[in-house]
Amino acid sequence: MVKFDVEGSQNVNVSKIIPCEKTDLEQLEIMERYTQTHRKYSSASRARREVECQKVLFPTLYRSIEKQDLIVGRMDFLPIGFGSVTSVGGVGHYCRFDQLHALGDRLGEAYKPRIEKLYNYWLDHDVKTIYCRENLTDVTIGRFIDPSYPLLATARLSGMMLDYPKLLDNGIGGLKKLIASKKEKHPESADFYDCCMDEMDLLTECALYLADEAVRTAQDETDEKRKAQLMNMAAVLRKISVARPETFPEALQLLWLYALPAGVINYGRLDDFLGPYLARDLDEGRMSEQDAYDYIKSLWTMIENRRTTVNGRVIVGGKGRKHPAEADRFMHIALKVCKDCRYVEPQFTLRIDENTDEQTWAEVMDALGAGATYPTLYNDEVNVPAVAWGMRVDPETATRYVPFGCTEFVLWGQSTGTPNTLINLLKILNIYMNNGVDPMDGKYKLGPIQPKDMVKIKSFDEFYDGYKELLNYYMDLSVQAQYNSYGVMNRECSFLLNSILMDDCLERGKALLDGGVRYLGGTCETYGNINASDSLYAIKHLVFEEKKYTLPQLEEAVLHNFVGYAEIRHDCLACDKYGNDLDTADQMANSLYEFVAKGIRDRGIQIGMQYYEIVISNNSLNTEWGLQTAASPDGRLSGMYMNPANNPQGGADKGSPTQLLNSLSTFDARYHAGSVQNIKFSKPMFNQNKKLIEQMFKVYFRKGGCHVMVTVVDKGALEDAMVHPEKYPDLIVRVAGYSAVFVNLDRTVQEELLSRTLYDESRL
Repeated sequence: MVKFDVEGSQNVNVSKIIPCEKTDLEQLEIMERYTQTHRKYSSASRARREVECQKVLFPTLYRSIEKQDLIVGRMDFLPIGFGSVTSVGGVGHYCRFDQLHALGDRLGEAYKPRIEKLYNYWLDHDVKTIYCRENLTDVTIGRFIDPSYPLLATARLSGMMLDYPKLLDNGIGGLKKLIASKKEKHPESADFYDCCMDEMDLLTECALYLADEAVRTAQDETDEKRKAQLMNMAAVLRKISVARPETFPEALQLLWLYALPAGVINYGRLDDFLGPYLARDLDEGRMSEQDAYDYIKSLWTMIENRRTTVNGRVIVGGKGRKHPAEADRFMHIALKVCKDCRYVEPQFTLRIDENTDEQTWAEVMDALGAGATYPTLYNDEVNVPAVAWGMRVDPETATRYVPFGCTEFVLWGQSTGTPNTLINLLKILNIYMNNGVDPMDGKYKLGPIQPKDMVKIKSFDEFYDGYKELLNYYMDLSVQAQYNSYGVMNRECSFLLNSILMDDCLERGKALLDGGVRYLGGTCETYGNINASDSLYAIKHLVFEEKKYTLPQLEEAVLHNFVGYAEIRHDCLACDKYGNDLDTADQMANSLYEFVAKGIRDRGIQIGMQYYEIVISNNSLNTEWGLQTAASPDGRLSGMYMNPANNPQGGADKGSPTQLLNSLSTFDARYHAGSVQNIKFSKPMFNQNKKLIEQMFKVYFRKGGCHVMVTVVDKGALEDAMVHPEKYPDLIVRVAGYSAVFVNLDRTVQEELLSRTLYDESRL
């Protein structure tokens, strides 16, 4: 059996987690009841076991209402429970073994036997552990996150974007009627529908519990205005416990009430979902603009307090909205909140198109110039047709695309898209060049592929073909690992609350991953793309065009981390690099990109998924994986961070921001399901040249650019923050598909961010 660390890191987490409100002993007792319930219903259907386990957690896990809250619903997460993603708890029936051990240490020796009993039970029942046991290998596929492997795989249900209009149009009572009507048509699925109905009953119970909590809080409140707010919150909760919402506070509260027990951490196109309620309240005098601002800020605070780091997506703007005028009213208020709050979350996202007006652009530039790092911008004119082709859907359906996490696309209410595989293209190149051995650990990772003798290779095409052969092998492993993740999760869970608000689960009488979801899709995150393509170009130029070095000479220098080979490294670094608007490097980057992207997509279709596409992402794994990746022919040293997403290696872009954007725009967006494009400006340059930079972005989008995310920071601030972190508690930066407080980041990640080119007046 393959060995892996069940207590290892499971996700990127740079936000400080808010401590649990329950005492350690209360947590232990809840987890014991949960475990007993899981065991009791082990022979029942997975749907029945799921809902009975959720009854242990809800409403028990709700936290107290805080002073600034205008909607209700804060939650604790325990080391054992039920969820969708590792960012908040875990996937399915989960155990966070490291957290469970830490709890045992706090409780002391007397409680260790109870902790160990739970620990040992969940070693056999934690969904992610089951997946790892069945799918990981000794040298080729590692556990997320173990960067010593070329390919990482995991089980999670990231990126669920639910059909909230179905929830808002029907309310809890209407959904119960819908479930009952579907049960009549599909009596063979009675258990599934009965469990869905029980979930709705549990949601009603939660609403009434929270209403009572609001009343109890109001009784202790001395401020009359706050007391009135709390009593209104209670009235809203009682209303939505049975009836569909009619006002903005009711709609917002119902959406939030559902999202928490469903375990979803991305929220979709809230402008279109909530805009009509907001506009009606404003027009009919039930709410002022300030009230609307306060409610949206309260939502922002709730999302930020969940501390999911790379998630919390709220999307506004773009094509395909049913209520564009009303949605825009929500969007403009949300842009103000975004500028003022400057939170790490939500990952506030604006989809732009040819109809995006100048007022919106001005508000975007003001927010970015203030250092908000939001909104991040997606180009619908490119992305909608790209999604239609890549996901094999019609153009109207493609307008439902929404990014989540580190920019992976999904179709809200209709598809899964969770990135359960991650591949390191640069590490695979190192393995290929070193006779199948990873220089970092000396392990053979070529699988069944015969190692190539670098001495005998006579042309670049021959070299490249050999690399592609190994990439094909790892892509085969990748698609199988992705597909298997759905099989394991479906075997253990039904994800009922997700299923209820996803097409076509209720219509088919099937759970989400059991044939219920309309489009079963997935994504594979790729890393080291540009380091690999720049390395390929250096090999092509120095070995096969200039004939200055042989392949063995270049490999020898790389294996020695260029120590004693300063001239070779100088020549490697001097080769053309992606990010400078050079056809040589850009064409090589595109060649590698399209080979991998098409290979992943074709394999997904062949195995039976609607789509399986690459995501050119990085979160902070480009740094963590870089620490475990040997030196490379682009001149990068061993253990150095790799390039971030679709951007050049830090500092490799030597020209203007226009040149960088020109390189970024060369990738054909049809072949990926999200690609991170970061750019960093100094504050004076950005704020003194907003119109010029706005036009630069517009030209980039017209030329095919799909996305851009912006950091605006004082020159020298990042360097100073590394020395004097206490002076910069609120310095927000874009890391990749997410933002973070700079001083909370690992030093190696800080160094990678610092290496990225800061465009100031000298680069304009």
